[in-house]
Amino acid sequence: MKATKGTITRAVEQPDPKIRFYLFHGQDGASSRALAERLLVGLGATRTALAGNAIRSDPALLSDEAGAMSLFGGKRLIWMEPAGDDIAPAVEVLLAADATESPVAAIAGVLRKASALLKLTESAPNALACVSYVPEGQDAQRMVIDLARRVGLKVDAGVAARIADACGNDQAVVSRELEKYALYVDASPQAPKELGDDAVDAVGAAVPEGELLHLADLALAGNIAQLSEELARLPGTLEGVPVVRSLQRRLLMLAPARARLERGERQDAVMASFGKALFWKDKPLFEKLLQQWSAEDLARVSERAGKLERALFFGPAPDQAMLGEELLAIARAARGRR
Repeated sequence: MKATKGTITRAVEQPDPKIRFYLFHGQDGASSRALAERLLVGLGATRTALAGNAIRSDPALLSDEAGAMSLFGGKRLIWMEPAGDDIAPAVEVLLAADATESPVAAIAGVLRKASALLKLTESAPNALACVSYVPEGQDAQRMVIDLARRVGLKVDAGVAARIADACGNDQAVVSRELEKYALYVDASPQAPKELGDDAVDAVGAAVPEGELLHLADLALAGNIAQLSEELARLPGTLEGVPVVRSLQRRLLMLAPARARLERGERQDAVMASFGKALFWKDKPLFEKLLQQWSAEDLARVSERAGKLERALFFGPAPDQAMLGEELLAIARAARGRR
């Protein structure tokens, strides 16, 4: 079956026990992943990861895993990411099985209309497919307002548009931003607070978003000399957290794309899937970074960035030295991958 914008919320928050397989696909990987997370909550289940390469050689493995009883009791959601047409034979076995204990959720990127996996899912009564597009305009504003409500923030349309634009309409980045704003104004779902431009100004950077992203790109590209010059020119009052968030924003785009390349997809197809989400001037560098970094190394950089962000955010004062050291460490690692 094919879910629509009007039916998907109920489908993931009040899951139909007849549905064995959920396919979340499309340009907006962050939204697909968020829907799968909401499904996890709706089921009251724990996540069990299953690698796609494990079932390519044994299509029956997916059905066996979904039919197995949980070792500790309770519900499970079998989670596959990234997913593509190569899992279609395994999904076919799953949908034809006599019975299953646990549903399966697959996170895919852009799938062609002729995709075997997409056709199989949309035609099966016990499967559900949902496509996620990068939100724009009022859709992006509504996305911010909805995410803000979940962390206890009340946001008007103007502030929502500002946050969406600063985050490139990326739901994963927006979520992280809103968590920081909620912490700053001491908001929670039990004690909601208004989020105004003053709080956004206080937590945000005094440097344009494009310049912050440029620092991240210089580090990931291994351009040590230019990065050192840019860091030296930063204002002394600059908060380090927005710079790290820009780095995380780039990593959130690179990591899934690199995983698709390592899965065997063509680079031109991966690049085409970004559409307007990637500015045309950034595409040559983005292609270079995709070849320069492995998915494993990108995950390692992302983990370090998260630790740095927490250290900067909860530290007593901005620490540009700590920020500069980490960016230069990334640049040196990148240079070794050229």
